[in-house]
Amino acid sequence: MKKQSVLIRPICCLLLAAILLASGQLQPVHSQSSYVPSEENLKAREWFQNARFGLFIHWGVYSVLGDGEWVMNNKKIPISEYEKLPLQFNPTEFDPAEWVSLAKAAGMKYITITSKHHDGFAMFHTRQSDWNIVDRTPYKKDVLKMLADECRKQGIKLFFYYSQLDWHHPDYFPRGRTGRDAGRPESGDWYKYLDYMDAQLRELLTNYGPIGGIWFDGWWDKPEADWRLEQTYKLIHDLQPQALIGANHHRKPFPGEDFQMFEKDLPGHNTAGFNKDAEIGDLPLETCDTINNSWGYNKNDKRFKSTRELIHYLVRAAGYDANFLLNVGPMPDGRIQPEFVERLKEMGQWLAKNGESIYGTRGGPLTPRPWGVTTRRGNKIYIHILNWPDNVLAMPRPPVKVKSAGLLKDGSKIEYAENNFGLLIKIPEAAKDPVDTIVVLEVEWTGRM
Repeated sequence: MKKQSVLIRPICCLLLAAILLASGQLQPVHSQSSYVPSEENLKAREWFQNARFGLFIHWGVYSVLGDGEWVMNNKKIPISEYEKLPLQFNPTEFDPAEWVSLAKAAGMKYITITSKHHDGFAMFHTRQSDWNIVDRTPYKKDVLKMLADECRKQGIKLFFYYSQLDWHHPDYFPRGRTGRDAGRPESGDWYKYLDYMDAQLRELLTNYGPIGGIWFDGWWDKPEADWRLEQTYKLIHDLQPQALIGANHHRKPFPGEDFQMFEKDLPGHNTAGFNKDAEIGDLPLETCDTINNSWGYNKNDKRFKSTRELIHYLVRAAGYDANFLLNVGPMPDGRIQPEFVERLKEMGQWLAKNGESIYGTRGGPLTPRPWGVTTRRGNKIYIHILNWPDNVLAMPRPPVKVKSAGLLKDGSKIEYAENNFGLLIKIPEAAKDPVDTIVVLEVEWTGRM
């Protein structure tokens, strides 16, 4: 019997897989395998890498409850109850000029905002359903249109976050791992839902002017499904060739994507538990994190990271050759809470003095260390000393000829020595910075990076 069951089991599994493939419930990942990025897209990728710092905004009707963006799923709120929230969402204090000005004051070069999160609610005037901010709220205005206009006015690029996962749409079926308590009928047409998603993306790519790109999330809810990525990615690239596509699927980038992100982790790390399968690809990199521990507005979350911690994350991200997308979750009235504003402005003040070691740089010749990281640009290597108590720092010799060493903050020269043990830098006690002591090496490249 055991031998017979061993033989029967794989046959049964193959038959089951064949049935699921035929029904559309199990499909291989079909992404834009023939995709060749346009010249505009390649230029946009370079701009993206040079930008290094952006503002993430998670905002939706969930902010009314003040318990984060996952409240519908976490509190098992059925659609019949959740649909009452838009009537309470009236962000009369929303000021797009103030938001964009805050991003610029923080030294940020782009904004990524939730156009639709997992609750399916559109923060723009979609024609695909009335489940949107214009048709369902007393506010009656398209906040994405207002923000897009202001971003163009102030010279900030705008990206749209879009959730492929949808806890509200009846055709998101078969159900995924989440949203099982919404009270939807256990039936639906999966491909009809994908048509709905593509139609909304077409609206975002045709009604809001040139955009920076689309930031996808939610694929992980149904990784076995046929997401029809090739069709969706082609739609985006055809409508706006320069628009960059990224997907928070926690895997190596799929063909057709233009940048890779890491949620709450530096590239190659998995401290948050999201990125165990996230193999680093060859695309521009981005890491995203929060100021407290919540993405959407959470009135009880007071665990704010200090400005120093946030600057360290920005610096380490640059050392890993990645952008930092820092999140705020606005309040339901449209204001950004003061704790966030304070930290963003302080980060902007730091970047105003030290930005040359971040903007336009690439990861340095020395891989990140516990004490800090290096970045590089042109004939300069920036050594960011974040955590080192001693007055001499030793490191491997870089593949360059070092011509001089000095402090970024005032240009004063400091002592250094090269020998068989490596490169040694002397850091005067008075030169140490409580946030980041930045040493600039003027170099002549003698080897390959």
